[in-house]
Amino acid sequence: MQQKKYSPWFRYLGITAQLLVLIGLAVYGGINLDERFDIAPLFTVALPLLVLAITFYKLIKETGKKGK
Repeated sequence: MQQKKYSPWFRYLGITAQLLVLIGLAVYGGINLDERFDIAPLFTVALPLLVLAITFYKLIKETGKKGK
């Protein structure tokens, strides 16, 4: 059985969609936590930055050299 070769654009499109959804959820969750604990913009700023750091780490790990 022959495997289909997909364009790398589809993989990056999936990573981009995942990043946008996770940032949206992090902002939403941060706003709710800030309102609950009355600590304005701490969680609203910290959670999306944490999501960005984790996503960029994952992106670098996935797109790095496969030979290691």
